[in-house]
Amino acid sequence: MQIFPRSANAIARASIVGGAALVGFLGFLLYMLQQSPYVTQQGVALEQPVPFSHQHHVSGLGIDCRYCHTSVETSNFAGIPPVATCMNCHKEIWTNAKMLEPIREAYRSGVAIQWERLHRTPDFVQFNHSIHVAKGIGCVSCHGRVDQMQLTYQAEPMSMGWCLQCHRSPEKFVRPRDKVYDMAWKADDQQALGAQLVKEYRIQSKTNCSVCHY
Repeated sequence: MQIFPRSANAIARASIVGGAALVGFLGFLLYMLQQSPYVTQQGVALEQPVPFSHQHHVSGLGIDCRYCHTSVETSNFAGIPPVATCMNCHKEIWTNAKMLEPIREAYRSGVAIQWERLHRTPDFVQFNHSIHVAKGIGCVSCHGRVDQMQLTYQAEPMSMGWCLQCHRSPEKFVRPRDKVYDMAWKADDQQALGAQLVKEYRIQSKTNCSVCHY
């Protein structure tokens, strides 16, 4: 006695194919979500206690990155400038600007400004600014054209896959050490120059997990 009609075979096959397609589609959605700014925070400008403009200070006034980020060449952390650094200038200019009152109050009280940090790696990832700077990786490679940002945002996804692009092919990104802080600099022939600098700076293409993960 036949319990199921012949059409049940077609229904069963369609349900299997449909189920597999649904699982694949859900996997694709999760992948896209993982790469989206909602997760990576790419392109998101966080609200800060004071709306600091890199465009004004870097492009407009010509202040070098190292004036504020003092430990970028010697430490894993580039450093967030203390209010005393801000007040070196703002004791003389814009002294009554309402927007800068949090800076003045922090300077008077000695209580640090609680900036919202944009570029943050997970606890299981080690990143050292000093070694990247020493090997000729420019600020713009990771932080984008900060000199054009009125409000600072994370320009890149900061994902492992994004980092590995450089680790696998450093010749595509390395630049002369004296151009590390030059946001607008571009090589005439990056491939040729990069290959030369990789040898000169003894850069190794390191992709082993232990390089970045404890």
